[in-house]
Amino acid sequence: MNRKPIIGLVMKSLQAEFFQQMNKGAQDFAHKQNTFELKTVGTSTQTEIDLQIQLIQSLIDEKVDALVVVPIDSKALVPVVVKAVQAGIKVINIDIKLDEELLQKNGVELTYVGPDNETASYTVGMVLAKKLKKGSNVILIEGLPVAENAQQRAKGFRRSIAEYHLNLVGSGAADWETDKAEKVFSKLYTDHPSVDGVMCCNDAMALGVITVLEKHAKAGVISVVGFDNDASVQPLLKSGVLLATIDAYGSEMAVQGIEYALKVLEGMANKGSFSTEYRLIQCGSLP
Repeated sequence: MNRKPIIGLVMKSLQAEFFQQMNKGAQDFAHKQNTFELKTVGTSTQTEIDLQIQLIQSLIDEKVDALVVVPIDSKALVPVVVKAVQAGIKVINIDIKLDEELLQKNGVELTYVGPDNETASYTVGMVLAKKLKKGSNVILIEGLPVAENAQQRAKGFRRSIAEYHLNLVGSGAADWETDKAEKVFSKLYTDHPSVDGVMCCNDAMALGVITVLEKHAKAGVISVVGFDNDASVQPLLKSGVLLATIDAYGSEMAVQGIEYALKVLEGMANKGSFSTEYRLIQCGSLP
């Protein structure tokens, strides 16, 4: 290849702090390396599946050399990803796994780069579980149900609930969004005012939960855990209003996805699952 390869990074909502950091990390890496051209795109919200499909189609039409994709929907994005592969584009799947069964049916195998979401959510869930007594009432706020990472995070939280014999009194999906989480949790809290703790599948939804708790003067009394270590929750971690979260290193994840894309373009087989690091962040552990 006589020219620099063009790599498209396809993300979810660029309004979300996690993907803003992912975008920045990728852009900084591209600028530093200066060996490839990077095109970054994303949706406005966490649920715009059709728009994300259109964004990938546009990059196919532009004849990019490789795609690094964070799918909103693990199944709905498979057809357009298969189309990209059939067009000769190398695709790396990061953060949220595409449905492996659907990929196999289409004869496609991809490299996946991302964290072990189930174990990570179990880890942060155990922080809350250990603080509470057996039989304590908890609520689970889930992400977008069609996303594989939402399913895995919920599974990990449920493991911690079961292992410590907590009582899951209610759960609801808030599609990763703060406003939706506020609405979902407001109803759940009305139905279950004796709740002792809340497990949230990302920090954006934890913010919505905490807004409701603040209205009832329960912030810091009812324990909350999240996932992502967003910048906006740092003051809440310092104060103890948010008990713990997981740093999944989104910017580094994007960089690793791009690095694998470059390796595949150089001839490496496009297959395998590669785990990225995550770290438990607890209140009081910040400077």
